[in-house]
Amino acid sequence: MSVKSLRARLTREDVARLASAADDEGRALAARKICARISMPGLSESERAAANAILEVLAGDAAEIVRRALSVTLARSPNLPRDVARKLAADIDSIAVPVIAGSPSLNDEDLIEIVRSGTVIRQLAIAGRAEVAGPVVRELVVRGADPAVKRVIANDGAHFDSGSYALTFDRYKNQPAMLETFVDRASLPLEVTEKLINVISETAVERLVSRHALPPQLAVELAEHSRERATVDLVEQAGLSPDPRRFVQQLQMNGRLTPSLILRALFRGHMSFFEHCLAELAGIPHAKAWLLIHDAGPLGLEAVFERSGLPRRILPAVRASVSAYHSLEMGGQGPEDIVKFRAALTQRIFTQFQGAPEADLEYCLSRLEADMQASVQADPAGAMRTAV
Repeated sequence: MSVKSLRARLTREDVARLASAADDEGRALAARKICARISMPGLSESERAAANAILEVLAGDAAEIVRRALSVTLARSPNLPRDVARKLAADIDSIAVPVIAGSPSLNDEDLIEIVRSGTVIRQLAIAGRAEVAGPVVRELVVRGADPAVKRVIANDGAHFDSGSYALTFDRYKNQPAMLETFVDRASLPLEVTEKLINVISETAVERLVSRHALPPQLAVELAEHSRERATVDLVEQAGLSPDPRRFVQQLQMNGRLTPSLILRALFRGHMSFFEHCLAELAGIPHAKAWLLIHDAGPLGLEAVFERSGLPRRILPAVRASVSAYHSLEMGGQGPEDIVKFRAALTQRIFTQFQGAPEADLEYCLSRLEADMQASVQADPAGAMRTAV
């Protein structure tokens, strides 16, 4: 905004304080007001140029309190000019860190420069940004202090590519505790889960296999041989797998695609896996199996079931489960939503059909209890809402 426009929006006292070298606190208050105006949309190009000139002056103010007012107020504003953002990012920590942690005006080149020359606290600020681009992640992995690397590993907004994963594994090959941080990410590539399972602790492996999909063959091997390091629930892996068709084929090749496993997965709400199971066993495309399974009438499901070769005694349980699934809505995709949906599905199956195999229903109930316990540990208040 122009100086004239700026004065029209600020009080005379604000402007006087901004110009007064003797009143640092008053100048800081005026600076906050100016920054708030600059953050508002609708400035013309000339007004924006004038505003940027004011910001340049504020960023060079001798008083720390004034520069901090600028940093805190505009740390996440897209209207902060890059030159000013860079100047603030080079200031003392109390002024630099808010800008480094959140300013969209700093580009990857700026952030990489800070990683290379910055202190641990500045590297931590970068590692915790809402989005950390691949080149910046790689720089942190190579040059960052351990606390910063740990934070970027745990940050789901940090974009790890195959090269960054490889560099991290190489750097911390003798520090499994650092690599275990990967387990808590929302998603992991299959090849990363496979590498992790060979290097992390038994406790971390248990968390890994409950949160992330394993490569199909590895999941089957772990389930079959019950290695000391882990046992795998194939039903839950079926729900986690990003490629259910491949997972089903692997189970079939290893003789693990049993009626009980298919029924248990269906009881747990893993509908996509169930569809791929029937498609594989019936020798038809998934799209056709989907149409038959979800046919509004009773004939489609029965036709594909008969062709699959599954024992007819479980057809009533399958039909009741599919019907219960259709009668419910999933809602959200968070852990609390999933637990709530599975509880409702289990209750509906019990209500609609009393003849399901007891062992499979017991399995479903035990898994539901485990889900609830995990939900309580993660979010006690959320678990209470789910139970209600």
